[in-house]
Amino acid sequence: MRYQSPDPYHPTLIPLMISAEDALARLDERTNRHVVEDGYRERGHFFDATAALWVAGELVHVEDLVLHDAHMDARAPTHELTIAHSVLKVRRRIWLGEPGWALSAQGLAALSGEQSPVPELDIPSLAPAETRQAAGVDREPERGEPEDDGDSNPMAAEFAAIDAAIARSQRLLDAHDQDTLEVAERTALATAREPMGQLGLLFDEEWDEEVRLDEWRQMVSAADQLPPCLGAALLFDAWERREPLRRQHWLGSLLVGAYLRSRGKVTSHLLSFNTGLKTIRYERRRSQDALTRWSAFLEAMTVTADLGLKELDRLSLAKTQMDMRIRDRRSNSSLPALIDLVLSRPIVSAALVAKHVGVTPRGALNLVRELGIREMTGRGRYRGWGVL
Repeated sequence: MRYQSPDPYHPTLIPLMISAEDALARLDERTNRHVVEDGYRERGHFFDATAALWVAGELVHVEDLVLHDAHMDARAPTHELTIAHSVLKVRRRIWLGEPGWALSAQGLAALSGEQSPVPELDIPSLAPAETRQAAGVDREPERGEPEDDGDSNPMAAEFAAIDAAIARSQRLLDAHDQDTLEVAERTALATAREPMGQLGLLFDEEWDEEVRLDEWRQMVSAADQLPPCLGAALLFDAWERREPLRRQHWLGSLLVGAYLRSRGKVTSHLLSFNTGLKTIRYERRRSQDALTRWSAFLEAMTVTADLGLKELDRLSLAKTQMDMRIRDRRSNSSLPALIDLVLSRPIVSAALVAKHVGVTPRGALNLVRELGIREMTGRGRYRGWGVL
């Protein structure tokens, strides 16, 4: 089934496109010049990962994701929490790469887990004679050096026995390598008719993910001919309709931020597209009408930018208040490190503060009390603080 896109310059889409372009430009410009840019970027990873699961119909608490990322789970992680952590790691990997890396064939292969293995280096092994020569056993005497005969060298018999053992071991290894190569060739011929890495009983053999992914990548050139927001809407809608990766359906929303970054629209951070997408009704996001879907995606970009601006305001106000509390503190105080941690995480616990700041759990509680951070969880098992 070939993907059919609507008219990108339809009169209904033009006002929405202008609004999204303007909102994203204001968000990117403000984030680039903001003092809490790093904290806002890191918090966006957590919020977008939980929102991606929300869009997929699963509920993951952001505090559980923060603790799971720090290997401090309060309980056994659920399957949904593990997927959310995978989304978090993929977002970080996309951000650390080059702007256009995620949309390339190598980037998609790495993000989807289908990267080809690294070829083994062909290191020639030394023959027994070469080994003995390197060890100096069969080295010819130099000029002026007395020759050693068997009677003058009491270890000659032992060295000869070692050489014989090395020769036997080398023959056994060569035979084993030959058998292993033959088994690998037979296995490759037997599995050539089966889907790569899949079981026919569990997966549809006619669903070729590589072909679908290549078809989606071919649409990147068509998206480049459109304005950035319309191009992102085209790629995301094509991903939703074609579903190239069934195991990582959430990857399409992450590639929206990667595409906007490659076009230079949002370069200060990786756009948290899912945070705005979850505010759009399901009937509009999954509508049969392509024009309705595109309108929903453009509105989601505008909502994402508005939420980002509000988040920057909250973080800026919180940082100002916390900086006023540490104005007269000594230079080696641990409170500045705690401020950076609070601004970069949606929620922090006493154990998380103690690990990052380098204090005891009791000292972490004292730092939190001095900083005046608001408690968010209200749970009895553990307490958490953060910026609301």
